[in-house]
Amino acid sequence: MNAKAALRFAQCLPMIAICHTANATDVMRLEGFGPISRSMGGTAMAFDIGTAGMMSNPATLSLGEAGSRLSIGVDLLQPDISTRNLDTGETAESKNKSKNRGPYYAPQIAYTYRGDRWALGIGTFAQGGVGTEYGNDSFLSDDGNSQPTGLDSSSRLLVLNIPLAFSFDVTDELTVGASLDAMWMGMNLNIMFARNQVGALIGDGRVSGTLLPVLGALPALDGAHISFSRAEPIASGADAWGYGGRIGLLWRATTSTNVGLAYNFASEMGDLKGDATVTAVDSVVGKISLPGKIKIRDFQIPASLSLGVAHEVNDRWLIAVDVSRAFWKDVMKDINVTFNSDSGGDLNLKFPQNYHNQTIVALGTSYRIDNWTLRLGYRHATEAAPSNLLFASLPVTPTRHASAGISYDLGYGSIDLAYSHAFTETTTNRSLPNAPVPIRNSHAQDNLVLSYTHRF
Repeated sequence: MNAKAALRFAQCLPMIAICHTANATDVMRLEGFGPISRSMGGTAMAFDIGTAGMMSNPATLSLGEAGSRLSIGVDLLQPDISTRNLDTGETAESKNKSKNRGPYYAPQIAYTYRGDRWALGIGTFAQGGVGTEYGNDSFLSDDGNSQPTGLDSSSRLLVLNIPLAFSFDVTDELTVGASLDAMWMGMNLNIMFARNQVGALIGDGRVSGTLLPVLGALPALDGAHISFSRAEPIASGADAWGYGGRIGLLWRATTSTNVGLAYNFASEMGDLKGDATVTAVDSVVGKISLPGKIKIRDFQIPASLSLGVAHEVNDRWLIAVDVSRAFWKDVMKDINVTFNSDSGGDLNLKFPQNYHNQTIVALGTSYRIDNWTLRLGYRHATEAAPSNLLFASLPVTPTRHASAGISYDLGYGSIDLAYSHAFTETTTNRSLPNAPVPIRNSHAQDNLVLSYTHRF
């Protein structure tokens, strides 16, 4: 690939982008990038996972064969989410009611070139997100009197990375790598806050602005609904661009054992902005809608540190283990929202989250038989989101995943397939302000990844 072709390829990447992103499994991050890593529990620090290495440990790009690799693939994700009202027994099911929410698919494309002692790569990957679609007729759309409002309850968060990566063999044993990522984030949200939730937020000092006394003057405020959403494949109700990146190293400890280390920097995203409507629901005067502009301030993806070891038992059998720490506590204390009405006045809200830092252990193995390679993996993570602060519209609960995959080497390329299953996780929240009534959320997920890599 010459310089002009590479430039044209880079210019096309943002247009390819992601079409949908589903509920990610390490909170708002996917549990692995590309089918090789995904099928091996998300391990990726110390062995060649293909072009997707630029999203995990860019130093592993130097493990590829000399020459070029072009990968094209798709991620298919099907979440199974429901929320139960523990007082009444009603259940709200997250279903596929809109063309931009589930089953989710995330196309990915990447190119790498391996020279003598260096390698480079560029690509587009879905990094993660969350998504629900409860519709407008469940108890999550009810007001403070448990009366239906007909207002939608749904969410979608998309995170897209466009990394430019480089690796260099410092010695025959040590390789360093780095990437700089352009990042795009888009959010849709339709969420109802019943009267008791609004009261709890006000009582905790989490609501301010000139619109607060206006809402307080209504004769019988039963709730408030926030809506910013676009039913399109990529475009979202509020979005922003930013940047991120990572550094990594790879040490060839022995001829059969590699050790990898990578640090993923916290994102630097701009505030998400878009058009929105706040609807006050009053049992006397009805619904009062206020169109305006929404801003979600300082919503970031956290830094993470990962260490991994990969060992070749023989020329066919590989085993790998990664341990990661994701620093969610640094970026997810509150969700900070500002609404400015077109007719004047503003409303500032802080929704508590208080995430914990997360530790993730991943195990993977692969075995090659002629042109076929079989893979298995398991991944376990600690809980990041406190159960008493769970939003039904933002479930980020899966912590256990099993995976399997298969590859076929065509000689000039390979076809790679991976399947992973997030085991059902059940979380209960009986606390205001994020739950209007005691709720129990159940979340499982199936994920299929397919890609083709061409070597030339």
